[in-house]
Amino acid sequence: MNGRTRSTGKRFLLMTAMTMGTSLTLAPAAWASEDPDAKKPVAAAVPADDEDQRGEIVVTGQRDSTAQARKKLDTVAGGTGLVDNAEVERSGVFTNADVLALQPGVYARTASGSDGIKISIRGSSINRGANFFRSGALFLFDGLPVTGPGGTPYELFEPLGLSRTEILRGANAFDLGSSTLGGAINYVTRTGEDASPFQGRLEVGSYGYRKYQASSGGRYGDVDYYVSVTGARRDGYQDQSAGNNFGVAANLGIQITPSIETRFYFRYRQTSNETPGFLTKAQIEDDPRQANPLNRKDPSGNLTPTRQNQRRIQPGSTWIANKTTFDLDDDGVVSIGFVYHDYPIEILTANRARWGYKDLSGIVSYERHDTLFGRDSRTVLGALVTGHPERGWQDTYVRVPTGVTAAVPAGTLTRHAWYSGLDGNFHLSNESEPIEHLHVLLGGSAILVKRGTGVTHPFIAGLTTPYHRTQWHFAPRFGLRYDATPAIQFFGNISRSVEPPNDWAILTVPPAIPSSYPAGGLAARGLPLKDQVATTYEVGTRGTAPVIGIWTVSLYRADIRNELLSVEVVPATPTSAAITAESNASPTIHQGIEIGLDTPIWRHPDDPSSGLTLRQSYTYNDFRFRNDAAFGKNRLPGIPEHVYQAQLSYQHPSGFYLRGNTTIASKNWLDYANSVAADSYQIFGATVGLDIPKTSYKLFVDFENIGDKHYGAVVSPVYNLRGSDAANPRLTPGDGFTVLGGVSFGF
Repeated sequence: MNGRTRSTGKRFLLMTAMTMGTSLTLAPAAWASEDPDAKKPVAAAVPADDEDQRGEIVVTGQRDSTAQARKKLDTVAGGTGLVDNAEVERSGVFTNADVLALQPGVYARTASGSDGIKISIRGSSINRGANFFRSGALFLFDGLPVTGPGGTPYELFEPLGLSRTEILRGANAFDLGSSTLGGAINYVTRTGEDASPFQGRLEVGSYGYRKYQASSGGRYGDVDYYVSVTGARRDGYQDQSAGNNFGVAANLGIQITPSIETRFYFRYRQTSNETPGFLTKAQIEDDPRQANPLNRKDPSGNLTPTRQNQRRIQPGSTWIANKTTFDLDDDGVVSIGFVYHDYPIEILTANRARWGYKDLSGIVSYERHDTLFGRDSRTVLGALVTGHPERGWQDTYVRVPTGVTAAVPAGTLTRHAWYSGLDGNFHLSNESEPIEHLHVLLGGSAILVKRGTGVTHPFIAGLTTPYHRTQWHFAPRFGLRYDATPAIQFFGNISRSVEPPNDWAILTVPPAIPSSYPAGGLAARGLPLKDQVATTYEVGTRGTAPVIGIWTVSLYRADIRNELLSVEVVPATPTSAAITAESNASPTIHQGIEIGLDTPIWRHPDDPSSGLTLRQSYTYNDFRFRNDAAFGKNRLPGIPEHVYQAQLSYQHPSGFYLRGNTTIASKNWLDYANSVAADSYQIFGATVGLDIPKTSYKLFVDFENIGDKHYGAVVSPVYNLRGSDAANPRLTPGDGFTVLGGVSFGF
């Protein structure tokens, strides 16, 4: 439902001027009114009904509710967001781009209808395209990591079955063990506490889209459970973009004693997606449904150098975890968690590439409340360690004999590489209140990075020598939070972030291995990859006011050294695959403004939870080289400078609701030379639905990209297009006009 349309400059400036706050995720029911019996805001900066608490949360081993989680996020001295899945599920839920819509600072766009959406927070992994391992942020399920030394595979992120999604931008995810520029996204699943004994959901729509979910949850004494089964299929908007998936997510909780709770988690999902390839600006303007000729199927079914039937397959990824919480008698809580993650991959191009990856992760966290300066003092001591229990590997086989493999039979192994890695984050923080209403945060983390890689076939002296390195970093954090009133808050922080390269990325530069077969490739072009380090400065405010509504505003600047940039340096041809290299940039700057506002325009006189509500989100992205030898102060390509989203919602007491939305994005550079840019766009969407009160029945119809605008949704940048993308297409088009209907029911 996030339509996309090209905008004029005047319209863009007008819409931008309307935004005055960060997007929050409240239902229309969440607004206060002058009626003393009306519902209070559930996401104020601090609780308005108890001035002495000022938003502090009592330590407990029990699972947080969405309201408690929102209050906790509002005590962070920096930008955060929360998405309530109950609101998301009032419309179609296609991919995680639907979940992360209207979140300032977060750029999330789907490409070709697959789960491999492009996600960037504050410009993290800015130049990665879609269908890559995600980088630049820590991704978690229920506080347990999915991200490992190889990055974050995306196939497990089915958006149905969630209770909420927590976004902590930048270093504000410090206490979760994140040290990345982007911060963290924590997906919290439903449990038997907030699920129906049976819930069913069906969605169908344009381009052969159909999706189903069947779930069940409940509590029996000290045991509760939740299980969700999902499946989807789509013929695709573009040619050569069909996809399908199937997944299971489940958890089992046991209250062992009143102070000890343990929960077991299980996720399994498999996906298969055809890849239509990139298009040029002219091709999108002419016919965005066409596929790149290098990716299209041969009508006869034969594979040829120019007809490769390209596809990305996750044949079945498994994530198994446990988390046990001990509620101690001394106002402290200890949490211990373990994760096993197995995620094989297969990619079909002119070659057949197979990866085998496994991660083993552990977390330990101790949180306690004491008294310091006569007021509450909160201390968190924790560790997050994740690594490969055995070496990851990649095998490349000849699939369509071309170029240097023309004389090699299909199915021949041409390369075997291995990867090893370990990331450790050991962190300590304390928040105290030395002066009434002024909270001071001090923290630091010790970060361990281990990387290793090598190629065992073919062996080439001096090029396939195994590579290993171990390095420690220290990342300090200092923050302030001032509660001006029980409902208005100001904050600021200075923080360090450290981000190592994914272990597979080291194969693209010396002293390790070139990225392609035959060996040679980029071996003479680069230097060893260094860890990306940044210092970020942030100030902002959040709060609630009767007329304005709920707002948050964040302004930040990150000074980055050795930013990790991934770029295609050799384009694909009919006889060879593209070569993409990871490298360190000269000093760069990421700075921006994140604003959002939820405004109650009108409340229904008979039901204050109903009425008219306007949500707005605006993000200003200024990401650039500081003074690069080749590109000066050029902007970094991959993300628009301005992004504005708005949603106007009407809710009737009967359960009928109507929504209209728009998304506006400015132009988006395709290369580091800033010689070609994707056009700006504006798109419109609408939803009409019925959420029957006091039942689990929902009906809705979405209309997306009303007007059927042609636009580039995702950019995969290159080094220098020299003013034309005709020979090197870099754009993935957004879907055209789409109609999607759904029904949800349960008991």
